[in-house]
Amino acid sequence: MSTTASTTRQTTALSRTLGLARFNWTLMVRNRTTMLYAFAVPIVPLALLFTVTDPDPMAGTATLGIALLMALLFPGYYNLLSMFVTRRDELVLKRLRTGETRDPELVVSMALPGLAIVLAVLVLTVPIAAVAGFDLPLNPLLLALGVLLAGVTFAALALWTAAWTKTAEAAQLTSGPVMIIALAGFMAPAVPERVAAFLEYLPGAAVNDLVRSAWFGLERGSDEATVGFWQSWVEVAPALGILLAWTAFALVLAARSMRWEPRG
Repeated sequence: MSTTASTTRQTTALSRTLGLARFNWTLMVRNRTTMLYAFAVPIVPLALLFTVTDPDPMAGTATLGIALLMALLFPGYYNLLSMFVTRRDELVLKRLRTGETRDPELVVSMALPGLAIVLAVLVLTVPIAAVAGFDLPLNPLLLALGVLLAGVTFAALALWTAAWTKTAEAAQLTSGPVMIIALAGFMAPAVPERVAAFLEYLPGAAVNDLVRSAWFGLERGSDEATVGFWQSWVEVAPALGILLAWTAFALVLAARSMRWEPRG
């Protein structure tokens, strides 16, 4: 009896989350500016793939990595940050919390549309890279898993940022530190080793390592594809660990300072 009741509650929670997610997706699609940023910003850098005369893994890592990072930062991070702050200021979140919707359901439903766009961008990069002459992903499953985890990481960072963002307009400024951290980490391979040693622990560096090994089979510190399918799991494990650590860090900070309605 109790098992049936528990299953019913879980089903109801899932249906509420998916219903809210569909509603959030509809609102996002209606906003042409949001959709333009969501797809154009990540996809435009892929044009650089066609300028490479001799497609090699290093060039592919740099271009595809920045495309995925832009998807994580804009539809994945900034869109959730702006959406949360706007609905908090409009008291939408406060009203929803007075009903049956629980806080995790509310947060997940707002994050799902951005995560869906991130995964859609990942899917689009594969045929575009193939047409440009680059190899198909070595380990598509690991790549998708890593990008999904990165999406959760940046969604958690969005919730943390929302906790100290007063208005939707202020999000243009408060989002800056996270974007700088992400881009700085991605640039780790191009800076001196002493600096790179610190930048490698940033989420942007984890995304770069993910593309290097899961897509092109590059070992850390190497520019030749020597990693096989199974070894790629080992190579990407530290990057996944970094993303998990940042996710936990952001969620703990967000939980401590989260506000569901504007300050009086």
